[in-house]
Amino acid sequence: MNSVISVVGHAALDYLFDVEGVAGPHESYPIVDYEVHFGGGAANIAVAIAVLGGDAQLISAVGDDLSTSGYEDHLISMGVDLSLLYRLEGEKSTKAFVYTDGQHNQATYFYWGSSAHLQELEPPTVDFVHLATSESSFNARIAKKAGFVSFDPGQDLVTYPLEDLETILDNTDILFTNRHEIKRVCKMTGRSFSDLKDDIDVIVVTYDAEGSRIHTADNEYFIPAIVVDALDPTGAGDAYRAGFLLAYTKGYSLDVCGNIGSTVASFAVETIGCQTDLPTWEIMESRFEENFGKLQIPE
Repeated sequence: MNSVISVVGHAALDYLFDVEGVAGPHESYPIVDYEVHFGGGAANIAVAIAVLGGDAQLISAVGDDLSTSGYEDHLISMGVDLSLLYRLEGEKSTKAFVYTDGQHNQATYFYWGSSAHLQELEPPTVDFVHLATSESSFNARIAKKAGFVSFDPGQDLVTYPLEDLETILDNTDILFTNRHEIKRVCKMTGRSFSDLKDDIDVIVVTYDAEGSRIHTADNEYFIPAIVVDALDPTGAGDAYRAGFLLAYTKGYSLDVCGNIGSTVASFAVETIGCQTDLPTWEIMESRFEENFGKLQIPE
């Protein structure tokens, strides 16, 4: 069922600072160096899908600086469909500021900016949607209208009102979480993991370097992580979801979808930045076959 994958969430500018120390209250440390990268979970996933050769559409609220920063031109050059962007004149786009010292201590600040206005906006009707970290009421409203829903609450899960979370889960076909988030979903909703499996067709739980597990009502598949020289784990989860979802729309079995996701993720961790070294389908396929054997075209 080849189709357009619409991805909802942030398109953010990531400011990554190397500092001599992470400052506490009333402290100041020198900034050693910094870089600005294109990021935001939804944009990361959309770009990865597009580079792999899929049809990706970004649904995000953005400010004037999406264009002036060069991010818009970058997204267009990657092949991402921007026709459903909400362009908010006079607003600033979403930004992340990450400060890391030589001992890998880290402090992060997130500026919602234009994304905060999603709560006021009417979502479009789309066929196949992936809900990345985003404003919860917008995610809930688009989930009710979409034909097929993939959901990754991510670190924003703790901010979700129960009503929005329940609405999304009731409409979700594929749920992506890490090992901590799945426990939080169960606690917040009062549902057991078995209950979730009964309600949701596919649940993918990631375990960082230990790989991931794909659960259905009747089966479980273990997906190993591919060992590479990892430089920056940021963006690995987004790359995994991009590979998984594109493979799913191409009709691959769930275990193969997971292995393709794992393969795409292995490229993302090899460089700094979430969109800097993503593979085409052919490059992905070569590494896939080195680790998992021949990639058979689904019937």
